Amino acid sequence: MKSARSFTSLSPGNDPQWKFLTEHDPKFEGQKKLKIEGKELVSVPMQVFGLEGLQVLEMSPERESCLTYRLELIPQEIGHLSNLTLLYMDSNNLKEIPAEIGTLSNLERLTLSNNSLSSLPPEIALLEKLHSLHLANNNFREVPTQLCQLRQLIFLDVSDNQIGTIPPSIQHLEKLETLLLPFNTLEKLPGNVCVLRNLHTLWLGYNRLRALPENFGELVNLDWGYNYCSCNFDGNPLIRPPPEVCGRGPREIREYFASSSVALGY
Repeated sequence: MKSARSFTSLSPGNDPQWKFLTEHDPKFEGQKKLKIEGKELVSVPMQVFGLEGLQVLEMSPERESCLTYRLELIPQEIGHLSNLTLLYMDSNNLKEIPAEIGTLSNLERLTLSNNSLSSLPPEIALLEKLHSLHLANNNFREVPTQLCQLRQLIFLDVSDNQIGTIPPSIQHLEKLETLLLPFNTLEKLPGNVCVLRNLHTLWLGYNRLRALPENFGELVNLDWGYNYCSCNFDGNPLIRPPPEVCGRGPREIREYFASSSVALGY
């Protein structure tokens, strides 16, 4: 059954690119949502930033359309939308995010995958309610340290970048349940990741890891998800533990390190 929709045009003409959309959808029940319609959008109409009651702003192309959005800049006026809880900006050509993003104090979900980002503004650390952040397929070379201040973060996807470094401060993300790191350039997984006891999903496939930290066994809540084994460790030149041990899951990895310690007399 299709959801009921009500459109209000934000621009003149019979075929406007921008429409204010209210829909009865379980995902956005009772929320005010703006969805962009169009295939080659290059700018954001300033009228959008007058919708101060807006809660959901979607500026990502539909899957069925060609990925030809070309937004390169988000205006500073994004800071006027203080009631936003969900902001979708996937699959554009964004090279930077304005500092004003930090004023969106109610933001809970931010999606920036499939862009051209290599850094984030320090102000993103001010998003105290943010619990889901999507940064896949960008140009990051390290996990930005300011993300480690997002204490409510539950989901973080930084897959398919050029990440070779994870800051020690990642240990502060105590509520993190999902951390996706495949298709990067990691040569070492810091032991600080292994103190994140709430992690259920950790994907490390297709990096340059030769060894896991000896405290990997502290990740007692990992759900291996055998349907996604290739995302766990495949594509790494692992020696310690060897791939056949890693492939059997967290328990076997834990036992491997325990037996290694006994053999060494620890």
